[in-house]
Formats: sequence, structure tokens, C-alpha cells
Amino acid sequence: TVFTALNQSRKEDGCPPLGLETLKITDFQLHASTTKRYGLGAHRGRLNIQAGVNENDFYDGAWCAGRNDPYQWIEVDARRLTKFTGIITQGRNSLWLSDWVTSYKVMLSNDSHAWVTVKNGSGDMIFEGNSEKEIPVLNELPVPIVARYIRINPRSWYEEGSICMRLEILGCPLPDPNNYYHRRNEMTTTDNLDFKHHNYKEMRQLMKVVNEMCPNITRIYNIGKSHQGLKLYAVEISDNPGEHEVGEPEFRYIAGAHGNEVLGRELVLLLMQFMCQEYLAGNPRIIRLIEDTRIHLLPSVNPDGYEMAYEVGSELGGWSLGRWTQDGIDINNNFPDLNTMLWEAEDRKKVQRKVPNHHIPIPEWYLSENTTVAVETRAVIAWMEKIPFVLGGNLQGGELVVAYPYDMVRSTWKTQEHTPTPDDHVFRWLAYSYASTHRLMTDARRRVCHTEDFQKEDGTVNGASWHTVAGSKSCYSLALRGGCTEPPPRTCLPPSCPLHPAGSSVPGTDPAAGMEGLILRDGDYWRLLNPGEYMVTAKADGYISSTKNCAVGYDMGATQCDFTISKTTLTRIKEIMEKFGKQPIGPSIRRLRQRARQRRQRR
Repeated sequence: TVFTALNQSRKEDGCPPLGLETLKITDFQLHASTTKRYGLGAHRGRLNIQAGVNENDFYDGAWCAGRNDPYQWIEVDARRLTKFTGIITQGRNSLWLSDWVTSYKVMLSNDSHAWVTVKNGSGDMIFEGNSEKEIPVLNELPVPIVARYIRINPRSWYEEGSICMRLEILGCPLPDPNNYYHRRNEMTTTDNLDFKHHNYKEMRQLMKVVNEMCPNITRIYNIGKSHQGLKLYAVEISDNPGEHEVGEPEFRYIAGAHGNEVLGRELVLLLMQFMCQEYLAGNPRIIRLIEDTRIHLLPSVNPDGYEMAYEVGSELGGWSLGRWTQDGIDINNNFPDLNTMLWEAEDRKKVQRKVPNHHIPIPEWYLSENTTVAVETRAVIAWMEKIPFVLGGNLQGGELVVAYPYDMVRSTWKTQEHTPTPDDHVFRWLAYSYASTHRLMTDARRRVCHTEDFQKEDGTVNGASWHTVAGSKSCYSLALRGGCTEPPPRTCLPPSCPLHPAGSSVPGTDPAAGMEGLILRDGDYWRLLNPGEYMVTAKADGYISSTKNCAVGYDMGATQCDFTISKTTLTRIKEIMEKFGKQPIGPSIRRLRQRARQRRQRR
């Protein structure tokens, strides 16, 4: 067997992970000497893979050898000559057990029969492994080595545990036009876009470049600051930036609530570049979107967390580094719980006038200064209250699925429970509309990311039936989880919607927590519905309500359904009397005067 050693460091080469964590390396490319059981087979030996709650035979959190001896190994077939530069390892993901490898050897081969061990001078090199099960440990090869197969051979392990590993291999595949597997999986793009990880400074610069390229349709603004003082920048894309126009719905896409979930952040940045370039190129679909809607893109809700994860590097950060804000708050779970307030009122059969089932105000305790609420969360809520968003998407990572509300279970003693909103049919349609156009979400052949198989609902899931998250989705929003890893290698949050005393309702949909339409001061209102006929009522304090039949069609764009409502007689009397300097007489004062007149008459 002939190997080529290349005397260059990984930092100079920049060899990325081969893709065990991202599933680019398939289960068929992973082999092991022995396995404890199927759920601990070589196919589970992937960096950052998570075990199921029950840690059953199918979804355990590592490869574990069938025996504890120095003859065990796990092997990766790169399927082509590859310049290997390093190995990253973890122990077993488990709530109950402590299993990890403390040292190992590395062997390489071109044919999987003749193996050569990486040397340290004249002897075999022993690499230092893990000292606990979750923190990834990187070991670089003394010099990059070209081969097709790489094998990890554990030499020692935690004395109270077993041989169990999760790993990622760093390497640069060498050009091989005759390799079928490479050609089949190779993806290229002709788009002139900036495909890379952007730190805060680079992100801000990219947004500036987009704004300079398309000044007539873009506007950069910030919604507040992070705990560390970094501005939360957003880009608006519209034919009249900075203005809400009647008949144009407002949309938002946000990412990075968990700072180490990089994919969503980069997708939002790519989207703003793409829309600018396609608008300049005359793409009719993009032009129609920009002229008929107002789109807001917020790529990083938690820039402090991202900077922390970016500094260490995606491969070594694990799933938790940078996930939370600088002061340790999970933004995704930090919004007010409006669901419980609604459900308790329903259970007590309180009338809607006292406890509304839509546009529920944020509790006073939540707004106090002493409450544990991140400054980033407060900034997002203020943003939501300022702009009347019709629909939103919250881009996340760690799974490949679209989650729709409710995200919180109704039964207090359960952690998983199907909890649909009254508009479940609309949310299911919205979720499937996204998932069905994704390359992998609805592919029944794809491997599950960790333990959950979402194919029974075609790549979608009711959030509460997956895992409960306290906090209300007070507006139409989906959680778009676009990748198995958080963070990936470097190669509608649930806040309150704008509050307003007026609205529109649709009988039969039993609108809940923000499900009714929102009327703006200029008379604009929006209500997402599936095609069909609906009896719609427009109402507001001091006005006579109006009801009419509105038909929602299948055509692209919104269906217009106009209402004219007039003020009540009492409202008009009050306005006239106030205009002429007189105050209207209230019912209680009128009754007192009538009683005084009756007493005088009896005398």
C-alpha cells in the first residue's frame, strides 16, 4: 500500500469535515469491528448525534463496541482518495451512562485490507481522546495523509464505562472524475452569491453591499441591541422601503435565536443577496414579490452567541456553545406564555368580553424590569408590536422539519401532546407548502437526523407533539428547521403580534390567540385562510359591526374583501357634544336626574 504524506498544516489546507455529522457520509460508508446492538452500530457514531429519550435499540447516541478490548475499531470509507488531516471525537450521548474513549490509534488504507498506522517517529502514535462525553476533542495528524479508508482504533476508555464514540473526520477529497459516488452527490451552483460563514462584521458588510447594489428596494435598520451591545440589524425589501402600503402584506424571516444555528443565518443572508440580484436581472417572480409585499429579514437575533461559537469553530463547539444569550437565556423559550391564560379562561367558561381569545395582551409581570427576559427578546417583541406582520418564518437548525403551532401542550402533566390551533388546517397547509419544495424534508428515503422520523406528516410536525415550549405563537409563524446539525461546519419566534383594538373574525374557525385578522389605522386587514367561502365580520369599538360572505380563491395573491362600517348613534352624539364644548350625559347620571325629577313631582 502506497500513501502520500503532505507536509502542510490543516490551518493552511482548511480541510473541512467529510460529513458524518451532516449525513453526507451515508450509513453504508461506516463500519465497525463489533457492535453492542443495532442502535449502537457504526451508523450512530456521528459527531453530536443525540440519543432518544428512551435510548432504545434504534436511536442510541454513539457507536459502542461489542467487547471492551484493544482490537475494536470504527472505519470510514471516503469512497475516493482523500487527504485526511484530523479527527474529532466525543463520547456517548446518554442521560444515564458514562462511556467515552480516552486514547486511540489511527490507521489508513487504500483497499481496506492492508493498513498502515499513523506514526510518531518510529512508534505508533497514540492520540489523546475525551475526558467526558460531550465536549468534542480535535486531534490533527502530524502530516496530512492521502488514502481512501480511515480507521479509529480505541486503546483506552473510561474505566467505569465502555468503548463508545461519536466522531467526525477532517479531509479534502481529491479530484476523481471517474468516481460515481462523487459525481452523484456533487452539487454546484452558478449563482454569484457569498457562500460562507459570516461573523458579525462580515454580516454587516454584506448587508451594506446589498443595500448599495439595490438602494431603491432595500433599507437597513436595527430593532435594538444585544446584551453585549451589538445591533440587531434587519434588511427590508420593498418597492417603497420604510413605508407600509395598503394592500401589501408584511412578512418576516428571522434566524439565529440560538446563536450557534448558523444555517438559518446564512440562508437569510443568501436570500437578500438573491432577491437583489434577481431584481436587477429582471426576474418577473422576484419583481412581483418586491412590488406586492414588504419583506423583513433579520439574520441574527443572538449575535453574541454566534460570535462565541464562531470563534471556537463549528466542529468543536458542540451543540450548546453559543446557543444561549450572553446572560444565559434561551431566546426561543423566552417569550410570554399566552396559551395558559387563554386555556384557563376557556376551562372556567369565562365570557370572551372579559377574557378575549385573540390579541391577548402581554402580562404586566412579564414587562417588569426584574423579569428574566433577554434584551434581545424585548427587542423582537417591540418589533412585532410596531410592524403588522401577516406571516413569519423562524429558521432554526438541529433537525430537518417544519414545526407549526401550538408549540406548548395543553395538559400540564405531559411533555408531548398533539395540540392543534383552531386554524390547524391553515398551518398544516403552510408547513407542507414549504416542506414539499425542500429537496430532503419529504424524501421518504432520507435518514433521520437524530431519533425522530417526521415522514408520517411529510416533513412537518405539530410543535407540541414533538416537545413542549412555553410561550405563545400570537401570530402566524412556522419554525423552519433546515438541517440536522447545530452548528453546521464552515464549508416565527413566538412573540406577541401587534396589538390593536379592532379586528375581523371568521365564524367556524374559532380564532384563538392572535388568529383573528388585524386592522391597521389605514383600514388594512389580513387573514390567512385556505380556499373556500367564509362569513367574515368586521367590528370595532364604537362602530356597528358588518358581516358578509368572502370567497377565497386559488389565484396567486390576496383576495380583497372590503367593509364599510359606521359609527354607533351614541358615538356620534358624543363626538357632536364634544365638538360644541359639552360633555355627553352618561347612563348613570341620566338615571339620577330622572329620580330627582320624580321626587320633586311627588312633593
